[in-house]
Amino acid sequence: MAKNLMVQGTGSSVGKSVIVAGLCRLFKRQGLKAAPFKAQNMALNSYVTADGLEMGRAQVFQAEAAGIKPQVSMNPVLLKPSGEMGSQVILKGRPKDNMTAEEYYNFKPELKDIVKAEYEKLAEKFDVIVIEGAGSPAEINLQENDIVNMGFARMVEAPVLLAGDIDRGGVFASLYGTVELLPPADKKRVKALLINKFRGDKKLLQPGLKELEEMLGIPFLGVLPYQEMALDDEDSLSERLQSSSNKSGDIKVKIILLPHISNFTDFNPLEMYDDLDIEYIREPAGLEGADLVIIPGSKNTLGDRVFLQQKGFDSRLNEYVSQGGVLIGICGGFQMLGEELNDPKGAESNLKSVPGLGLLPIKTTMTAEKKTVQVNGTWQHEDSKLFKDMAGLELSGYEIHMGKTSLTSTKVKEPLKSLEPGEQEVIALLNQQNNVLGTYWHGIFENKDWTTCLVNNLRASLGLSEITAPEQSYQEFKEQEYDKLADMLEEHLDQKLLYSIAGLKGMD
Repeated sequence: MAKNLMVQGTGSSVGKSVIVAGLCRLFKRQGLKAAPFKAQNMALNSYVTADGLEMGRAQVFQAEAAGIKPQVSMNPVLLKPSGEMGSQVILKGRPKDNMTAEEYYNFKPELKDIVKAEYEKLAEKFDVIVIEGAGSPAEINLQENDIVNMGFARMVEAPVLLAGDIDRGGVFASLYGTVELLPPADKKRVKALLINKFRGDKKLLQPGLKELEEMLGIPFLGVLPYQEMALDDEDSLSERLQSSSNKSGDIKVKIILLPHISNFTDFNPLEMYDDLDIEYIREPAGLEGADLVIIPGSKNTLGDRVFLQQKGFDSRLNEYVSQGGVLIGICGGFQMLGEELNDPKGAESNLKSVPGLGLLPIKTTMTAEKKTVQVNGTWQHEDSKLFKDMAGLELSGYEIHMGKTSLTSTKVKEPLKSLEPGEQEVIALLNQQNNVLGTYWHGIFENKDWTTCLVNNLRASLGLSEITAPEQSYQEFKEQEYDKLADMLEEHLDQKLLYSIAGLKGMD
């Protein structure tokens, strides 16, 4: 049976996901078979495994860091918030139901045996399981029936590292208060403290570290410096969504920040192109100067479509497209580009029907059935300047969506041909003017050749010279980032203490 180690935090977004990924890569480099685990994840960024099951994106990048393929046992419960409907509960990779917070709280006792069984599947195959907590373990109103923090640590007898984020301030109070709010037995599980995102001279921090160690009787494992890394963030608190990329790029890419945005990791590969200035926008005024506009995926497509209407995006987007601006919709964004969105049975929201933007000849009806599949195909279209030199390119991606989409016109351009047997669904559509593209495929920008062609064709339309493709694929780029992360943990954490806490040998 595998050894284990759990990373909990003083709150959300203190860096738990990234620390777990770094530990997975660190253990891998020491020759250990490591795997990540998070019993319950709440996030709108998700992924489809090779066997068509849905799991949280954070455990995917942690698995990649560990050098293994993602499997749904690493994240048996995924909650996808959808506004007034509460959250969609994904259990072992399949939709279980939409539940309010109260309904889910009452359902949680049934999950204890399920999450433990999924953990044990991993524990039989790996040397060490690195477990991620959620939010804070000190939410005293939620400690009963907890399955993701100390409740799970007790289930599997896991030692705990407690991390705090010094960049947001109050880290000593956060660490102290978290520990002191824990029941005595759970306090004993906290074997070390960890400070994340530190900027400055560590010597100035040392007196505070020593005093807190004495107050709590718990040692510090280390202090991690603030270091920007291009990793697949877990949720919408990502720093990526807060402002422009601040690059002096020639091409201005504007991504509309929907209230229920999902899978914004689709756009991380665009950061590899130095000539792209990527900005997430919340208001129509943000469209000013755009060379490419993207409507991303959504967990509440009808609700987010109403958001676009109420904010005044409709007239600005129509004007932008009529003047030749390039607009791409991914998944829910693709559905919004159509003529009509219907949800007669309330699969996603309480809205029954809303008009689409009317930019593509499709209509979509939401259904309870969710499509989750990895996909492969070839690009068919190049009879326009925007898609020059793309025909024949092989593409891959994945689909995660509810709803059936049908054509309302036979005069259409379907630029992407699926290689999946028996695929009949509309997977991508292009308008007659060749400047509005919609597709169900997440991950399309990870296809380097296709994305480089798109960037160069945009540059040519602006009279700019061609650029060369990034030397690395997106996957190679991520591998480099995982190694940088492991290097940082190796340098700044007490390795002997770390291995001792996890019960591992090799760091004598």
